[in-house]
Amino acid sequence: CYKVIIIRCKNKVIMKNRHIISKIIPNGIGEELGLEVGDEVIEINGQKIEDVFDYRYLLNDEFVVVTIKRTDGEIWELEVEKEYEEDLGVEFENGLMDKYRTCCNKCIFCFIDQMPKGMRDTLYFKDDDSRLSFLQGNYVTLTNMSQKDIDRIIKFHLDPINISIHTMNPKLRCKMLHNRFAGEALKKIDQLYQGNITMNGQIVLCKGVNDGKELLYSINKMKEYAPLLQSVSIVPVGTTKFRDGLFPMEKFTREDAIEVIDMVEACQKEMYEKYGIHFIHCSDEWYILANKDLPEEDRYDGYLQIENGVGMIRSLIDEVREEISKHQGDNREVKVTVATGKLAAPYIEKCVEIIKEKYPKVNVQVIAIINNYFGENITVSGLITGTDIMDQLKDVDMGERLLLPCSMIRDGSNVFLDDYTTEDVEKALNIKISLVDTEGKDLVNLVLEPNTIRENKRRQKYEQTDSCNCRQT
Repeated sequence: CYKVIIIRCKNKVIMKNRHIISKIIPNGIGEELGLEVGDEVIEINGQKIEDVFDYRYLLNDEFVVVTIKRTDGEIWELEVEKEYEEDLGVEFENGLMDKYRTCCNKCIFCFIDQMPKGMRDTLYFKDDDSRLSFLQGNYVTLTNMSQKDIDRIIKFHLDPINISIHTMNPKLRCKMLHNRFAGEALKKIDQLYQGNITMNGQIVLCKGVNDGKELLYSINKMKEYAPLLQSVSIVPVGTTKFRDGLFPMEKFTREDAIEVIDMVEACQKEMYEKYGIHFIHCSDEWYILANKDLPEEDRYDGYLQIENGVGMIRSLIDEVREEISKHQGDNREVKVTVATGKLAAPYIEKCVEIIKEKYPKVNVQVIAIINNYFGENITVSGLITGTDIMDQLKDVDMGERLLLPCSMIRDGSNVFLDDYTTEDVEKALNIKISLVDTEGKDLVNLVLEPNTIRENKRRQKYEQTDSCNCRQT
């Protein structure tokens, strides 16, 4: 579906941003071209490449001219006929093909500001980069996006973009983000809407700040952008024990949670009748705090906000039920332990009950790890450290294997937040560990076949965290 012709070699001015190839994908165009690790992409169709968006946009055509600087210094210009949107089959040293953009806000709820000292440097990096929104779903505040950035998004039609809204009240947004331009940045949502760009929104709810009447105001304003603003999640602020000197935060009560849910569900009914989408969603914590049943699957609109903890538990339970329905069941005897966060533990136990309906002799011990490292207010699995796991499981009979949610581990590695590795924990506890993927099928298979050999590594993503998304799922 493509051909390559070397048409000339000449000297060229080298870009300041160097786009060095770090990997050649097997059976891809790059391999066929004879490209090698260390080669540098200079231009596509005679245009300089600023970052990954230029690269992807310029490669969309079925015929492109790619300028490459070889490792020996020779310059190649290659004519390539290919499928529409097919890329070169290469990866770069820097996934963004540019520097990461740091956050210019000082949010009152920033999770990074309430982390202890002594953790690895990358965990303290505050990104607010719209490109990471498209590449891996990060939420951005729009405060450090220039008009050029907005114009490029509209020109390239890059969507969906995930926006940390937090409030539609411009003055309050300035206060919450501690940035005098934060309110003005809301006008960029208008431009994205007019440019027909699909958006997702997020509100980190802080008691006595952007809840109550302020939340209702924000919901009503956000409805004006539907259906291009296709979903909005409401998540409660997360607080650690390291908040000395920071903005004081109050804990939400059961009554608060019920009020938030009632407000959201009233909006859902209106928006579903009007647009066929439920539009706004409470994260799972609200239903747990309110002691209310989780919504049905069809109310999550395809789990658009699952990475924000919206429907994660419902999805897991339903997937386990679907997977176990495909099994005949037997009397195998298995003993394993699942360690997870306090929030998810009761629902993992429900999943175990579903598995035991067909495998009654399967023994799964579910242990909720208390987050002593960050403080007991943190109940999600993604912020559990190797230290707490080792301290709390050292005297526990865990059976054949210890199963841990993959969210506990740094992406692309086997490292916990406190820099202990899965091998460190295995050695300390004298037990093998398996990481459970987010799909219910993976939980079922690892419970039934705990000794399955697999590599304890997660899919590689960027470690930088949007400072305005205080939660870690």
